[in-house]
Amino acid sequence: MQVIDSHAHLNEIEDIEGALDRAREAGVGKTIAIGMDIASNRATLELARRFPESVYPAIGYHPWSIVPEQVEENLTFIEQNLQQCIALGEIGLDYRAKAKKKFQWEIFARLLTIGKQSGLPIIIHSRFSHERCHRMAVETSIEKVIFHWYSGPLDILDKVIEDGYYVSATPALAYSPQHREAIERAPLAHILVETDAPVEYEGKVTEPADVLITLRELSRLKNIDILEVAAATTANAVKLFGLPQT
Repeated sequence: MQVIDSHAHLNEIEDIEGALDRAREAGVGKTIAIGMDIASNRATLELARRFPESVYPAIGYHPWSIVPEQVEENLTFIEQNLQQCIALGEIGLDYRAKAKKKFQWEIFARLLTIGKQSGLPIIIHSRFSHERCHRMAVETSIEKVIFHWYSGPLDILDKVIEDGYYVSATPALAYSPQHREAIERAPLAHILVETDAPVEYEGKVTEPADVLITLRELSRLKNIDILEVAAATTANAVKLFGLPQT
């Protein structure tokens, strides 16, 4: 069995061929490549064309990337290219981002509408905005949602799970109390594993092969054999994204 890194910013990795080779050697057969704006979305689509067997694209407009004069260009690009992707994302809200909350809400609402029309899963960034992100997804009748790197309130997590949504676990399980508490509470049937590469965790810059760190920490946290954890989370990703069986 080959596992899946469900969230990585591959366009930010310099040695992409080496990283994908190391992923395959480690048993990570597929990576969901995530976009954040027009430039990264274009790069993500190109990587999926270069590596069709291992890279699956998702394009989005991250709250960190929102610039008023670039909104229409970004949304138009997503609408025109989303059919090439397996998910919409990374989108969402971040109350520490520069863009004002109300403006973020407006952009997120428009993106959710695009996502609803596509029928694709939506990958949500919800830093300090978990309740609002969940509520807006529900109000838009979005059926397939992944709350990326969930570290929010447990009462909102319960609603996320009740609505059939997913959360993703990262290598931060090794040290983040909030992330550990949330992932410990979430049932394995609603968890995906990821790296968010090339994010740095405790001094280590990650790449897709490091999803094995996430699997190891998740196995310890749940007290479940790592092979069972790998099988379950891979099955979750295959089902949610409609990927070929690994």
